[in-house]
Amino acid sequence: MKRTSRTILAAVVAVILIVSIIWLTKNNQAVTSAGFNGDRAYADVKAQVDLGPRTPGSPAHQAAIEYFQTELRKAGWSVELQEMEYGGHPVKNVIAKRGSGSWLILGAHYDSRLAADQDPDPANHSAPVPAANDGASGIAVLLELARSLPADLNQEIWLAFFDVEDQGNLPGWDWILGSTALAESLPETNLPEAVIILDMIGDADLNIYMERNSDGDLTREIWNTAAELGYAKSFIPEYKFAMLDDHTPFLRRGIRAVDLIDFDYRYWHTTQDTLDKVSAESLNIVGDTLYQWITTR
Repeated sequence: MKRTSRTILAAVVAVILIVSIIWLTKNNQAVTSAGFNGDRAYADVKAQVDLGPRTPGSPAHQAAIEYFQTELRKAGWSVELQEMEYGGHPVKNVIAKRGSGSWLILGAHYDSRLAADQDPDPANHSAPVPAANDGASGIAVLLELARSLPADLNQEIWLAFFDVEDQGNLPGWDWILGSTALAESLPETNLPEAVIILDMIGDADLNIYMERNSDGDLTREIWNTAAELGYAKSFIPEYKFAMLDDHTPFLRRGIRAVDLIDFDYRYWHTTQDTLDKVSAESLNIVGDTLYQWITTR
């Protein structure tokens, strides 16, 4: 009787373990100990791409705004829509806020470029960019940070979803309109301690070099965090590019800012910037690094 009971108990335990392993495999393939989930972030990339190109003023652009607002509110953040005209164009920045204390902004752009002017096929130059990596990847990391960051941090955090970043060098357009609009709207008496920008950080072949215009001390802090987590192959501690990007307007105001960007992305501003070029593992590397940097600073 005792042997039978033990056999049944062992069988039950085995079944529970098998079910648990299956569940973890399906649901947590790119989850760090910190709680950042790269698979959920990848689902956010897919959700944006499935809307179609989020070009300024398009139905997909408006649907993306509504998606961000819904997900951020579900995660418990206060959400604002900053609407204005800047550079002769409407701007709609989505801003999520939470916490109090020292102030930090994490930002990414969500607009898709109107024209794939770097496409190797000239016939595609007038087509919009799908913007899976160049736009949707940085936004996806912000959304997953919104879900995973603790609510009781002793700091105020803004998650800024910038509009109209990626239209420069097109007739009638300039670069970084949304971030410039936000940076210039900040009162001199209340500026953030730091700004972190995410741009093209989902490439399956992830190579994020130090950006030359970024704040040096802040850059080293983030790269050191990445190295401690074992991500030195992706966060390469060498300078390579100097970028005009969404960190630039904040640097102009004397605010420490860093641009996390993988500018070696071969599908930049082409019709091939599609979902299959994005990796949940890369999203996890960037998200885990920022999670750890934020929660231990």
